Amino acid sequence: MDGGRVNQKRRTRTAIVTAATELVRDGRTVTMPEVAKAAEVSEATAYRYFPDLASLLREAVAGTLFDPAEALAPFAGRTDPVVRVAAATEHLLRHVLTHEGAVRAMIAATITRPADPTARPGLRFGLIDAALAPPAELGGLDERALAQLKRDLAVVMSAEALFGLTDLHGLPAGEAVESIVHTASVLTRAAVGAGPAGRS
Repeated sequence: MDGGRVNQKRRTRTAIVTAATELVRDGRTVTMPEVAKAAEVSEATAYRYFPDLASLLREAVAGTLFDPAEALAPFAGRTDPVVRVAAATEHLLRHVLTHEGAVRAMIAATITRPADPTARPGLRFGLIDAALAPPAELGGLDERALAQLKRDLAVVMSAEALFGLTDLHGLPAGEAVESIVHTASVLTRAAVGAGPAGRS
């Protein structure tokens, strides 16, 4: 009997995660009521397995995340950090647009929990590190200046920046992506200057 209950709980949990994952992959808005409906369970049941939407989303989006090195693989031989940062920025923002419903839900579910750094994936940081790692030629950029550039890029290369341009400024998604890529490129070019890092 106990084994049957354990198996049933496992099936229910799997059904909830699968329903959330499908909503994410379909680009739909992800809420706990929608997940419960898709999983054919009550909302109260969904909350028994996942105390909040953020904890469910962390598991549901796991299969949609990407490896920064793989994302930049087409630019593995490029040494110009401006080119690499532009590619990383566009890759991230296209990913955000593909999974917009889940990203918005994750931001909404975690914005009031700044003390939990694991609540959101933070893909931008890995991409920034990969874009500015060898073979990128950073010229005379010292450790302190590199750290500052990474912080500057983290502000720009973000879903929040993208949604600010689309929601508040009214830009079409494609134009918003182009604007952010431009800004990230300008920041990088200004930081590395016109020395060796300016060549590819």
